[in-house]
Amino acid sequence: MNPENPAISIGADGIDAGAVVAQIQAEVARKRAAGAYDEARVARAERNNLLTLKDDASFMEQYLLCLRQIVAVDINDFEIIEKRGRFAPALVRLKKTIWKLLKFYTYRLWSQQNQVNGLVVTALEGMEDQTASKLAALEQRIAELEAQTRPHGS
Repeated sequence: MNPENPAISIGADGIDAGAVVAQIQAEVARKRAAGAYDEARVARAERNNLLTLKDDASFMEQYLLCLRQIVAVDINDFEIIEKRGRFAPALVRLKKTIWKLLKFYTYRLWSQQNQVNGLVVTALEGMEDQTASKLAALEQRIAELEAQTRPHGS
């Protein structure tokens, strides 16, 4: 598809699509700088974007950011809602009782999983830092070797 001659064209008189897009991008940048998109649910949505970033230089940085944001399993209570008419109050009480029993048995498992997740992310970050340092040192060494092998007049 030729970007100068798109197959589909959407427009309206008096609307500058470029200005609208620029305004949206500026608002997203402002919100991102303010931390509005640092929630776990946004990180989950960003995982799909990671597929498009895979060849980008910022892939690992973005991937690790997403991992840090969603590393913890949520072990907090949640609201139990039941909409089945006259049985709703009894079903809510039953579900709350079941949840308390399940929480008793699964809390330790969740806590251990959070520890493992945290360690894995920390290990990945450490490996990325080491790899980046080694790569920078190798690039520096290559530049030094190339400088030594060039003829002095070049």
